[in-house]
Amino acid sequence: MERSVSRHSNRGAFAPMSPRWYSPLVPSPLPGRRLQYVPDNPLIIQSDRTILVETGSPHFEEARDALLAFGELIKSPEYIHTWRLTPLSLWNAAAAEHSPDEVVETLERFAKYPVPTTVIDWIGETMGRYGSLRLVADGEYLRLEADDPTVLSEVEHLAETEDLLGEHLTDHAVRIHPRRRGVLKQALIACGHPVQDLVGYEDGDALQMSMRDTLPDGSPWSLRPYQYEAVDAFTSGPDAGSGVIVLPCGAGKTVVGVASMVRLGMRTLIMCTGHTALQQWKREILRRTRLTEDQVGEFSGQKREIKAVTLTTYQLLTWRPEKHAAPAHFGLFHEANWGLIIYDEVHLLPAPIFREAAYLQARRRLGLTATLVREDGREADVFALVGPKRYDLPWKKLEQQGWIATAQCVEVRVPLSDQDRQIYVQSAKKDKFVIASKNVRKLAVIDKLLQRHEGASILILGSYIDQLEWVARRFKVPVVTGKTSAADRDRLFGRFRSGEDKVLVLSKVGNFAVDLPNATVALQISGTFGSRQEEAQRLGRVLRAQEGESNQAMFYTLVSADTREQDFAEKRQMFLVEQGYPYRIERMEG
Repeated sequence: MERSVSRHSNRGAFAPMSPRWYSPLVPSPLPGRRLQYVPDNPLIIQSDRTILVETGSPHFEEARDALLAFGELIKSPEYIHTWRLTPLSLWNAAAAEHSPDEVVETLERFAKYPVPTTVIDWIGETMGRYGSLRLVADGEYLRLEADDPTVLSEVEHLAETEDLLGEHLTDHAVRIHPRRRGVLKQALIACGHPVQDLVGYEDGDALQMSMRDTLPDGSPWSLRPYQYEAVDAFTSGPDAGSGVIVLPCGAGKTVVGVASMVRLGMRTLIMCTGHTALQQWKREILRRTRLTEDQVGEFSGQKREIKAVTLTTYQLLTWRPEKHAAPAHFGLFHEANWGLIIYDEVHLLPAPIFREAAYLQARRRLGLTATLVREDGREADVFALVGPKRYDLPWKKLEQQGWIATAQCVEVRVPLSDQDRQIYVQSAKKDKFVIASKNVRKLAVIDKLLQRHEGASILILGSYIDQLEWVARRFKVPVVTGKTSAADRDRLFGRFRSGEDKVLVLSKVGNFAVDLPNATVALQISGTFGSRQEEAQRLGRVLRAQEGESNQAMFYTLVSADTREQDFAEKRQMFLVEQGYPYRIERMEG
């Protein structure tokens, strides 16, 4: 069996790959385009490297799809979308083998006004950095190569690389110890020097795998076109085998991960956000592949199995027996000859896992996420240690194609009672947010919304356990929190999926990888300040498209009016508006 990561490896398990859905970067047919004003074109490229995109242009969709290759979407309300060019977005484009000329020619093709020459120059300079430093194999060592000796000299004189570089070989090369492969890439990208890693990967133990044509219930299935494209993007190219796939919640990232594993055909370690996510991954692997129970193991608090495919959690891997002790289970990374490591929800990668990832560069790595936004700003570390972005598909595109549900977002502002307002005003700043979040008048609003959507499958989401338990008692509905046993969680999730329970209360354990595809209404009664990650994940709980249904989801956020909670809600609201979701504000008296 072919062990390389070519687009043909283990190919028999798949139908032929469909072409990428987005338009290729096409050079402008008019060499002088940058000097012209073209009123029908949608792009306005500004000297601060932001790009305004007019949605009313007849070329809007084609331009938007082309921007995905090298731009970063900032916001996408109704009429004018805003993108920006960043070093990271351009390095991702370069890693996907797009050239500076292609990027500039695409901008000129769709530009309404001339592209600023400063932007053109900056694109060439920035993209030129990717590939100017390369890591290649050199016997038992590695070699850091540079086309320009001045670049290598600059790198050698950086304080950040003082203990990472080995023997100076030539003016164009320096020796690197294999153990420093990841740490060096991490240090250099922080200094503006992305490294192209051409060392390759060690093949893990071979594992014969194939996808099923039918699910266990007998129903036929196949990967969706964009899922094929995502798998192909990860496994193709000169430096294939590491990288990140970005797909919205509800788009089937788990299935993409399973299909990538099958394509490579190697022993695999999968890291999940928690026990529920681990169980979901296990179910999908057994449903969609011909692997058997004795080939898929759990390394968790309940079991210590190491099998051909092993699933574990970030919490277990980072657990320390004592405060200053090393994580107790990092040995798992080295106890088997893994050929692939999958990082689920890679945007949440804990710092200790980042450090360990720096020493796992000889293994193929796949990151899966709905958003590469990290509140700590460590997106560059994901690029360096897990790999560049290989595939990205916007929420609205999948919604238009019917793969995820359409959503209406409503912020419901609930005033505090006179008594609670007095307590709020007199409280310390750090306590105001909690007081506002637990506004007792939200209870009556929940009652009204449950009546408004009677018969629908409804999730009530929140951050405070006492508040959620209070709601569950009041409405006599089940609640799942971190204290709920794994067996009880599975039972309650099963009752909700079957429709036996129409309402389920969920704490933060429901933010990630909870497969409740029948949920169509979410009531968010409290949240984590202005977290964009949490907003994306919670909205994703109601975005699973239902076959034969209207596929209209409702996402309510209950906010105490004129409080710090409302201030933070505006940041969360902006995230939804920027993704293009309709958003309105209602006021309800509790």
